[in-house]
Amino acid sequence: MIEKSPILITGTSRAGAGMVAGVFKICGAFGGTMTNKKGLNENDRIREKIIKPYLAKNKVDPQGQYPLLEADDNLWIPGSFRGWVEQVMIDEGYTGGPWMYKDSRSGLLWPLWNYAFPDAKWIIVRRKPSDIIKSCMKTAYMNAFENPKYREAVGVTKEEDGWLWWIHEHEKRHYAMIEAGINCKFIWPERMLQGDYKQLYDTLEWLGLPWKTDVLTYIDPLLWKSRKKKGENNG
Repeated sequence: MIEKSPILITGTSRAGAGMVAGVFKICGAFGGTMTNKKGLNENDRIREKIIKPYLAKNKVDPQGQYPLLEADDNLWIPGSFRGWVEQVMIDEGYTGGPWMYKDSRSGLLWPLWNYAFPDAKWIIVRRKPSDIIKSCMKTAYMNAFENPKYREAVGVTKEEDGWLWWIHEHEKRHYAMIEAGINCKFIWPERMLQGDYKQLYDTLEWLGLPWKTDVLTYIDPLLWKSRKKKGENNG
């Protein structure tokens, strides 16, 4: 249905994938109808109608927190998965050119996505584990390891240690993707917040997306917010 392969943006939640997707959108990547609530930049219909039901059917957390699919699970791969995803994009206005889907759960389900879109280009978003943990513990919907049963299940007693376990589980999948020869690049959004755009320039060139100066307008408020937080921490 769609000849061009997608850009798939993933990474541990709270790592900054939403900001990366926002940049790609500005630079011309089509994502369909994406919610910008809390900067997610996710396609609502794919997330709610395809991905979450798939995870629920496999008896794991649709939010991608806990429980997770085992890293070595043989995933059930619906033969119509590609068609489902492409149909959403077509229904929401895709007519050609680069297109993307952003979701931290894509990394957990990478064999499924890779089977459906073997020529996709993957962006794996990274952030320091300590910063991800702090962000998780400040974010209301990131609440899995407030549950003592889940902490006990992964062999920890503290909530922050539960999130560290969870980060490592994502990293296992990311390393497996590399070992499988997935066409991917890592990107660290923090560099953009520090005013360093070299990695972003290289990534856009690799994806065939043009640089747009509107990116700076988009990132600037985030940059000031980041500076303010650092100032408060140092104060």
